[in-house]
Amino acid sequence: MLTQMSIRNFALIEQMNISFNDGITIFTGETGAGKSILMDAFSILLGERA
Repeated sequence: MLTQMSIRNFALIEQMNISFNDGITIFTGETGAGKSILMDAFSILLGERA
């Protein structure tokens, strides 16, 4: 299970640390808040090529 994720120098993100609790995690936000950038970071973490 993924419990923590650190992102540095990715797209518009200089540095971000995320901690996950047990259960389901849902990302919400307005347009332009960075949800897609976060999902792209997850994709690269899981092995997708940039």
